[in-house]
Amino acid sequence: MTKVAIYARYSSDRQSEASIEDQVRLCEERAARECWKIVKRYSDAAVSGASLMRPGVQALMQDAQAKKFDLVLTESLDRLSRDQEDIAGVFKRLRFAGVKLVTLSEGEIAELHIGFKGTMGALYLKDLADKTRRGLRGRVEAGKSGGGNSYGYDVVRAFRDSGEPEYGGQKVNEAEAATVQFIFNEYAAGKSPKAIAHGLNKRKIPGPSGKGWGPSTINGNWRRGTGLLNNELYIGRRIWNRLAYVKDPDTGNRVSRLNDQAAWIVKDVPELRIIDQALWDQVKQRQLGLRQEKSFFDRQRPRMLLSYLLKCGSCGGGFSKISASHYGCSTARNKGTCNNRLTIRQDELEGFMLGALQSRLMDPALLEEFCGEYTRHMNRLRGEKNASLASAKAELARLARQRGNIIEAIKNGVSGAEVKDDLARIVARREELEALLAGTKEEPVLLHPGMAAHYRNQVGNLVAVLNTDANRTEAAEIVRSLVEKITLTPNAEGKLDIDLYGDLAGILSLAANGSPDAQVKMVAGASNRLVLHGANKNGRPNARTADLVQQVKMVAGAGFEPAAFRL
Repeated sequence: MTKVAIYARYSSDRQSEASIEDQVRLCEERAARECWKIVKRYSDAAVSGASLMRPGVQALMQDAQAKKFDLVLTESLDRLSRDQEDIAGVFKRLRFAGVKLVTLSEGEIAELHIGFKGTMGALYLKDLADKTRRGLRGRVEAGKSGGGNSYGYDVVRAFRDSGEPEYGGQKVNEAEAATVQFIFNEYAAGKSPKAIAHGLNKRKIPGPSGKGWGPSTINGNWRRGTGLLNNELYIGRRIWNRLAYVKDPDTGNRVSRLNDQAAWIVKDVPELRIIDQALWDQVKQRQLGLRQEKSFFDRQRPRMLLSYLLKCGSCGGGFSKISASHYGCSTARNKGTCNNRLTIRQDELEGFMLGALQSRLMDPALLEEFCGEYTRHMNRLRGEKNASLASAKAELARLARQRGNIIEAIKNGVSGAEVKDDLARIVARREELEALLAGTKEEPVLLHPGMAAHYRNQVGNLVAVLNTDANRTEAAEIVRSLVEKITLTPNAEGKLDIDLYGDLAGILSLAANGSPDAQVKMVAGASNRLVLHGANKNGRPNARTADLVQQVKMVAGAGFEPAAFRL
């Protein structure tokens, strides 16, 4: 008696398991009429026929090679595969194993069926893909989502007047939007994606997948537009068809490829904007700067405000920390080939550079700008805190529903041992959230009454403020971007001359001279060099910082433009 294996498959999870049962039943009826003996049944549920990487068909081919049956029976050839190469490979391997292939639609399969039906299956897949893309593009052109959902948004379920569902609607999720704003602000302030992810996980804020955050989730790939920091939907700009997805013929896995920019479909959706343009541009500028950095030292995060900027004027080597409080020539101490043995205190060196800047920052106009920025910052922090509370409340409601479902399942006969761990996890998390909500209350958006005094205090302690852990990274990006290098050269009097190269030289000179005409000259000129004289043998100044500004020389280089600082 002929031994038969039956294979069945349906491709969409919108279909039911009954589809497989119907296919198997029809095959069993055919086998009964032919007096064939059914030895095994194989199936793949809700799996596309575009690839052979399916457990059912792989088991079928393995057993065929082991000669466990003489014939494979299926409803139609496209149940096995719709790919021309795959169906030809299946047929060739079955024939090599001495196993016939019979379908209810075509009968016994021969080479003619393989060529014709394989071509028809491939055309069907291409036509289906084209129709799907056409439908999705129409949805995008109408301002809707072309599929999927981004973190920070909720899917809006709506219906047309005819009662048919309307897909692609989105709205801003306020709690998640606050997290998005937090991530952008933290990155713009100089934090790495890894540090941001650690902070979010420490606060137990769930990520886009409902699990923890990772650096790649935040950083992504800027060329492909992946990652939270590269999602232009956050600035109200939807881009569709940026990537094309094709299946690897060997693995069956989908692989993304970047489409030509001319093929992108771009639509403005201002109602979905979460990030303001200034913050977005700041993040993009930092990403660009990180991509352009090439040297090892450029990629290192400076431990001190002046790290990697100090140079010895005698040998050209670096000036580094030789003690907890002093800088000295590294070459003189490590190699002995430099005779510059003078040292200077860290706080005094930074004071030379930033002392005049302190007086400039006391300008009333800058104080007013600080008050506005300070208010915005404090209100953003309050908004993030309130959004975190809203997120905790939403999670608490989800846990209550999950607990109710588990209790209902136990009532319906599910063993308590099977759900004990899940129930314990829910109870523990619920208690944690309830304690958090009990000890925290929402804060109103308020103006800080002491912001002016806080500003004056911060500027008065500028060096200390810029060297704190909370401010060092951002300070380095702002202040260090204005400094090309600082050379320290022994003079005939046994003192150190400090030569400051870069845009900050012009700012310090302008602050000391206090002349609007000087500003015009600085803007019109090239790069700046500020020569400060007066550090004695022990690195201590013999005059106040304002008196140390002796002369300003224009040195060939880039242009100078006064920068706006924020603390």
